[in-house]
Amino acid sequence: MPRVRRAPHENVATVLVDPRVLPDLELELMGLDLRLWPVRTAPICADGPRTAFQVRRQLLMQHRGEWDLAESWTPVWIGFGAMWRDGDEPLSWAAHTTLWRILEEYADHVRYHRRLGGVRPLPLPEGADRDVRLRHESGE
Repeated sequence: MPRVRRAPHENVATVLVDPRVLPDLELELMGLDLRLWPVRTAPICADGPRTAFQVRRQLLMQHRGEWDLAESWTPVWIGFGAMWRDGDEPLSWAAHTTLWRILEEYADHVRYHRRLGGVRPLPLPEGADRDVRLRHESGE
């Protein structure tokens, strides 16, 4: 029987973020080697605005009015940088815990499900992972 292989993907949290805190959240996540990608401008989306609309609508509809305050919020994917990866091993619990802790700090300005999904790999600028890993190892 031929082996079925899953297409390459990366684990991400899908989050609705209040645009007023988006820059602050992104900076905090960057310092922890967590990557925030607005769905609207994600390089893996052929039609980013449409995908963002669909992601937002799906999340809002699942909550039947409980998340209505987030109807104009920005849908984002939050992924994990090189310092959280160990080859082909699954993400560590420390990676999950760190992400959920940060999102809890922004509880009034984010809406999310506490689970990860998969998206096509999001490309990074050349050397970005190496730079973060070097800063982390040096204690910066």
